[in-house]
Amino acid sequence: MYDIAALIVRVVVGVIFVAHGWQKWQSGLGTTSAGFAQMGVPQPQLAAAFSTIGETVGGALLIIGLLVRPAALVLLIGMVGAIVFGHWGKGIFVQEGGWELPAALGSVALLFLALGGGRLGLDGIIHGSYRRRARQRAAEKASAGRPAPGHREDTLPIHRDEQPGYREGTQPGYREEPPNPGGYGDTRSGYQEERPQSGHREDTQPGYREDTGQGPQGETRHTVPRQPSGHRSDALSPEDMRDLDALIGDEHRRPKPPNR
Repeated sequence: MYDIAALIVRVVVGVIFVAHGWQKWQSGLGTTSAGFAQMGVPQPQLAAAFSTIGETVGGALLIIGLLVRPAALVLLIGMVGAIVFGHWGKGIFVQEGGWELPAALGSVALLFLALGGGRLGLDGIIHGSYRRRARQRAAEKASAGRPAPGHREDTLPIHRDEQPGYREGTQPGYREEPPNPGGYGDTRSGYQEERPQSGHREDTQPGYREDTGQGPQGETRHTVPRQPSGHRSDALSPEDMRDLDALIGDEHRRPKPPNR
């Protein structure tokens, strides 16, 4: 909002100053210096040149928004001199030669000296370009001093056994077999299950009855419960397997009765 208001005030006040400065140029420096001498201005020739050039050039700079603060300072000095040497003691109103006009114009010049002419001018454009370049250079310096993403200079190679949560045998593809002491199919105990031949069943032999243990020709057989071929959690221990092997060995060594 200030930028728009400053632009409007700059143009209006700049036109007023240019008009007064051009009027002095039209009258000539001699006439202007003579008038300043009548008002008691010291060094009237120098003051006339300063006032004429300052109002004309300073007003034009206000309009285009270039060097607003230096131009406002020159115009403020000129208005203070006009109030002190030309209009002081004559009241406020312009018709009576009062100080209202130079006071108003000097106040506007003071405002521009303090706050500047806003961004809607050549000063705003130039300063904005400088600020953008400064921010860009600062960003480039910051990015140059910043390490690349994922890069850490204080990191060293870590062995597998030093990694957090590392356990031997937990790598992908490793599978630890559960212990199966003495069970069927356990090759570590030296025992292998003897599987019956295809189509053979002990309980289908002629004359065999499981409840009496009598086989063919009255042969006494020790029945052994059939065990499932798969792995069971209640598998026989190695001692039970040795007892079972001894029992089967005694049966084979026992002489058979003669055929009747």
